[in-house]
Amino acid sequence: MKVLGIETSCDETGVAVYDTGLSGAAGLRAHAVYSQIALHAEYGGVVPELASRDHVRKLLPLIRQTLAEAGLATGDLDGVAYTAGPGLVGALLVGAGVARSLAWALDVPAVAVHHMEGHLLAPLMEDDPPDAPFVALLVSGGHTQLVAVDAIGRYRLLGETLDDAAGEAFDKTAKMMGLPYPGGPQLAALAEKGTPGRFRFARPMTDRPGLDFSFSGLKTQVLLAWRDSDQAEQTRADIARGFEDAVVDTLAIKCERALDEAGSDVIVIAGGVGANKRLRARLQEMAAKRGGRACFPRPSLCTDNGAMIAFAGALRLEAGQQETAEVKVTPRWDMATLPQVVAVAAP
Repeated sequence: MKVLGIETSCDETGVAVYDTGLSGAAGLRAHAVYSQIALHAEYGGVVPELASRDHVRKLLPLIRQTLAEAGLATGDLDGVAYTAGPGLVGALLVGAGVARSLAWALDVPAVAVHHMEGHLLAPLMEDDPPDAPFVALLVSGGHTQLVAVDAIGRYRLLGETLDDAAGEAFDKTAKMMGLPYPGGPQLAALAEKGTPGRFRFARPMTDRPGLDFSFSGLKTQVLLAWRDSDQAEQTRADIARGFEDAVVDTLAIKCERALDEAGSDVIVIAGGVGANKRLRARLQEMAAKRGGRACFPRPSLCTDNGAMIAFAGALRLEAGQQETAEVKVTPRWDMATLPQVVAVAAP
């Protein structure tokens, strides 16, 4: 089954084709992402109306480009998958409208995909994917969650952030220190030049039981340290390193607790912060000590992309799930409400 995936939940337009007839990483026939970073940079954050308009401009050309790279025509598609939530309602409607229209015109099924399920399943596109059950750490821009994955489509929330997500904390901390938008990647790059241990910040909520997170207090600590410092470039790098170490340690501690609670030794990490080199190294080390595995998608599939939507949609389409012709999105959508993916028996 060849499935076109469309992602327009926020400020990236992503399109991909996933072919279930090919195994592992080879199944991703082509994918392309257009980022709106330059468009939103002057505003210091995403402007929803501008995001929606840019999706309208970019989506159809990106579909044509991706199909050409895959060596396919629209008539070769067996299904269409699109992000239906969570996300910005206007941006979601652009992708949903195009996906539903294309599926209707081609007389193929379409399926709505949960954005965070797309992230969660992205590591399963790689070679030698893990089998459920496992624990997933979802660390995208607006989410930090620990999820027990009992089966694809059967998820139990173990813990989540009570305020800022890790990605938001990276972005807001960077902004406080004068780094350009988007700040998270800039701060991580700056931390590479920082001196370990010069600034040590709290590992929030690790001194008590539980799997929830909180990063707002850490953000305040960094702000105070920055205001009281000489604000030299090396000091900024040292503070960035201290902040990153605190976030990485906190995530690693909570991940190990989650593995203990779930009785698993396999951790899957997905979302934009999952591309962080220090986080990857720390979680791989932690999992190895337990005799388990830490599984990541390739860095290009950590941020929002159409590949994860095509893959997640293909799994659900193969299980016989599809949508009506209604163009419908769900800006707020609890992943625990998703139906389990159960393979359809061969006739």
